[in-house]
Amino acid sequence: MNRITVKASNSYDVIIGSGLLQNASGYITEVLKPGRTVIVSDDNVYPLYGEMLKSSLESAGFTVYEFVFPHGEQSKSHTVLLNLYDYLSVNRVTRSDSIIALGGGVTGDLAGFAAATYLRGIKYVQIPTSLLAQIDSSVGGKTAVDIPAGKNLVGAFKQPKLVLADTDTLSTLPERFFHDGMGEAVKYGMIWSEQLFDMIASGTVKDRLEEMIVQCVDIKRQVVENDEFDKGQRMILNFGHTLGHAIEKTQNFCGLSHGMAVAVGMYMITAAAERHGLITSNISDRLRDCLETNGLPYSVDIPAETLFRNSVNDKKRFADDINVIVCRTVGKADIVKMKVEEFRNLVTE
Repeated sequence: MNRITVKASNSYDVIIGSGLLQNASGYITEVLKPGRTVIVSDDNVYPLYGEMLKSSLESAGFTVYEFVFPHGEQSKSHTVLLNLYDYLSVNRVTRSDSIIALGGGVTGDLAGFAAATYLRGIKYVQIPTSLLAQIDSSVGGKTAVDIPAGKNLVGAFKQPKLVLADTDTLSTLPERFFHDGMGEAVKYGMIWSEQLFDMIASGTVKDRLEEMIVQCVDIKRQVVENDEFDKGQRMILNFGHTLGHAIEKTQNFCGLSHGMAVAVGMYMITAAAERHGLITSNISDRLRDCLETNGLPYSVDIPAETLFRNSVNDKKRFADDINVIVCRTVGKADIVKMKVEEFRNLVTE
């Protein structure tokens, strides 16, 4: 078991290891007093782990409710969010009570945003059950829902009280969801650690899974501690995301999953930066080989102009400028500010 402390505006631990769910209440009572709590989960994850978690919490004195919604990115919406608000109200959840997010990135984002906004803020705990959520979305305090204009455009910063990442839950992941999480893992190698990148590129990650999760979380910890509210360095965590989000939006969130779309976005922006001379080292081939080794795509059948149009509402845009994240070498990311028209030329020519 590994415990990493994130020293943000509200500090908390990320606990990573095997068998954590069986004693979830032992860890949760370190940060929450028993009271009302609502487990927020989807209809794929709750049948696997919900009753185990509920039983553990009830044995520690919690009164437990469960809000279970249809799985998938399309549930990260205001419709489901409003239903969750109603559920919290009907069950008389107060500011001294809590929410527990049990599931992947969609669940964590939805439950976290509800915790940030219901009654102007209540406590919550993240229990990520997907690889993507364990290495990325459960840590750092970003919460959001999607709107028709784009992904994650309505959200808030809300740090959890605890992140409990039980690696045993990854054994039940379908292979495509494991690959999905690897998209974000490759990102961490590209932006921060060539050693991590090489480990992932070797294709032996499943033999060193907890080690990889710990490395990714520790990288995110360092970035978040330096720039919690995404004003500077934290933007590098969005490597591949501007075009990745555009891919998801173009496909109405029914095509490539988030991690796979980010994989394509990383390769597209790297290859484009090489073509335009922003990068002098030839790293796109290494990136493509790494993606292929880990079951990830690097191209998509969508016109570049369409992707550009669907990326201009991205959160990294400021007036007529947009911050583009490029990796000049493996393990080092830079934030490049350019005019929106320059960005258009970058991705379409």
